[in-house]
Amino acid sequence: MSNILEIKDLYVDSADGEKEILKGVNLLVGEDETHVLMGPNGTGKSTLGYAITGNPGYEVKAGKIIFDGEDITELPVNERAKKGIFLSFQNPLEVPGITLSAFIRSALEQKTGERVKLWDFKKKLSETMKLLSMDESYANRDLNVGFSGGEKKKAEILQMLMLEPKLAILDETDSGLDVDAVRTVSKGISIYKERCKGSLLIITHSTRILESLDVDVTHVMEKGVIVKNGDASLVDEINENGFADINE
Repeated sequence: MSNILEIKDLYVDSADGEKEILKGVNLLVGEDETHVLMGPNGTGKSTLGYAITGNPGYEVKAGKIIFDGEDITELPVNERAKKGIFLSFQNPLEVPGITLSAFIRSALEQKTGERVKLWDFKKKLSETMKLLSMDESYANRDLNVGFSGGEKKKAEILQMLMLEPKLAILDETDSGLDVDAVRTVSKGISIYKERCKGSLLIITHSTRILESLDVDVTHVMEKGVIVKNGDASLVDEINENGFADINE
């Protein structure tokens, strides 16, 4: 199996250059694999997701990001998205003036470079919203405006299922969700794996969202470096002992 993502000795600073955040990260993610990235707060987990997607708030000082065999280190955000990288945010932004439906349709057209037939799009959107137990009226509401935390996260999972990325990075997707919302989001992630056969990089503190997933590799990050790699059992070890003893 080939790698969909390869991170080589990656160093990343904040865009203003005042803070070094990632300090030599190395990471391999294979096709159709599910990886989990855990670690204490403030250690650089979200920054890694932002660096992979090309967020301009962060600057790569050294190292490479290889996606699907291509060096994308210098590519802008939109070009990386077109190639099949998706990032779910911890706190999704509200975007007045553009509906959830219009946003997804535009993103699809940007990705494919072709017009999306309205009838086919609406049919697939309706079917996918039903899978997530989403009220279809949300499709015609402004993106995330007035959405609860759980509704925002469902909307992002909906976007992921509609866009069918090769790599989905989920950053604290289960943060602040109640049990029912976590169950719905987990169902959406499982559908993505079944339907798209894509790769997942799940950044999380909690393991509730992992309960229904088959985790291939677990990574632990501390102080801007991945300090340990393991299989799914490493998640159980962290749950039992925390991060303090992870290197012992």
